[in-house]
Amino acid sequence: DHSGEHLRCPWPRGKKILQIGCDPKRDSTRFLLHGERIVTALDYLKETSPDQCSLSDVVHVGAFGVHCVEAGGPEPGVGCAGRGILTTFELLERLGIKENNYDAILYDVLGDVVCGGFAVPIRRDYAEKVYIVTSGEFMAI
Repeated sequence: DHSGEHLRCPWPRGKKILQIGCDPKRDSTRFLLHGERIVTALDYLKETSPDQCSLSDVVHVGAFGVHCVEAGGPEPGVGCAGRGILTTFELLERLGIKENNYDAILYDVLGDVVCGGFAVPIRRDYAEKVYIVTSGEFMAI
């Protein structure tokens, strides 16, 4: 009987997982956070002086203990969202995200990539392996 199998956590218990939403719409972590829309890293940087920044303000714990971050970005057609991703990664590094020693980090990049900045996780050695998951479904990951 496989009833309820889809409700189990896909990661082995005890693993530390981080999901970074790299879409300006900031909807990657919505289901993990039970519908809560968290402040994006870019909005946080606009509102907070550099000496007041804290990792706990941009990293939120969601379902299954998955840590969640949303990069944010410009309104469509206004600027390069890839720059926002790079700025987010730089902020997370500066605040010591590597000290969390995640077992896996998921970068949820939007499917209609139009900017080379979305390749940042690969180009900047933030990723050891890359898996491409696609689906016509809403929220494939």
